[in-house]
Amino acid sequence: MRRTTVIRTGLSALLVLGSWAAVGAGPAVASAPAPEPQLSTGLLAAMQRDLGLDAAGAKARIAAERTAAAIEGKAQRAAQNAYGGSWFDAGTGRLTVAVTEPGRTAAVRATGADVRLVSRTAKQLDSVKREIDQLKAPAGVAGWHVDPEANRVVVNVVASERADNDVQGFLDRAGDIGPITVKETARAPEPFAAGTVGGDPYYTGNVRCSIGFSVHGGFVTAGHCGRPGAAVRGWDGSHIGTFQGSSFPGDDYAWVSVGSGWWTVPVVLGWGTVPDQLVRGSAEAPVGASVCRSGSTTHWHCGNVLAKNETVNYSQGAVHQMTKTSVCAEPGDSGGSFISGDQAQGVTSGGWGNCSSGGQTWHQPVNEILGRYGLRLHTA
Repeated sequence: MRRTTVIRTGLSALLVLGSWAAVGAGPAVASAPAPEPQLSTGLLAAMQRDLGLDAAGAKARIAAERTAAAIEGKAQRAAQNAYGGSWFDAGTGRLTVAVTEPGRTAAVRATGADVRLVSRTAKQLDSVKREIDQLKAPAGVAGWHVDPEANRVVVNVVASERADNDVQGFLDRAGDIGPITVKETARAPEPFAAGTVGGDPYYTGNVRCSIGFSVHGGFVTAGHCGRPGAAVRGWDGSHIGTFQGSSFPGDDYAWVSVGSGWWTVPVVLGWGTVPDQLVRGSAEAPVGASVCRSGSTTHWHCGNVLAKNETVNYSQGAVHQMTKTSVCAEPGDSGGSFISGDQAQGVTSGGWGNCSSGGQTWHQPVNEILGRYGLRLHTA
């Protein structure tokens, strides 16, 4: 194999995409963030390039986001039934929690979060979104999600299709269900798979995708990359394993068993941009937090978490419970790692745009994948 270190030799086909790392416990259970993450100069450089930060600002941003992630669950429990959602405010460096009852503000502030009073709870907005999920969306509707900061459901439509009768009809029906805000997007999202090309990929048939995080017994990746039973080849053409489970559309996740001399390690490749990184867990970052992605086509790029639990309307069908980001990606990056700080976030699904002009990318949360298949994240 063509890696220059022992660790990289073990990873070259297993982790076709770089990332940071994370601590995971059992299936779908995010463990507490590890103290004092070791941040590489390459990772900080990627955040500086894509987020407009200097080195000190990148370090401060990561530290603030780790604090926000650590208190998010406590703040939600403190808000009780008045919880209206939460997000990380990059301007203040703090977590903001929406509540519907003034009497819960003191308890929420005691957790270290800022508070904003709103009129609708997260449960009410989630209920509206679930009803909208039952509607058949035309191609001009890119997706929809609950926006806790706006306290509404945001529906994204392709700008050029805004006046389309089918789009207008969908918006009318969605508006009848509950409070929505319509936003325009440049293009509709598409899955980031690709035809066979060179690089450091895995292959299924003539499709190239990027390997995600190692789990005990295999790795997780995107569901649109292969069906159950499909054989998987590494960058050198040798057999890695087989798709054991896969779901797309509806979901976009899968897992592949590993054998034939290949093995898993709790590391993801840095592609020379950052050193190979140990995986330490999977604590979920809040909306507004920074996030970085690595894949076999475009390697390292960073951005912010824009929304969670978004329904993405691909041409192949809707995919639910996705996380929306401002990170760019391109064909072949599918299945790749999304990382925030040193915590695994999810596997790349699709998006629009590219890494020359920019765009948006969605990922399927890794904890959902672990829970669905009863897998355990391989951590250091």
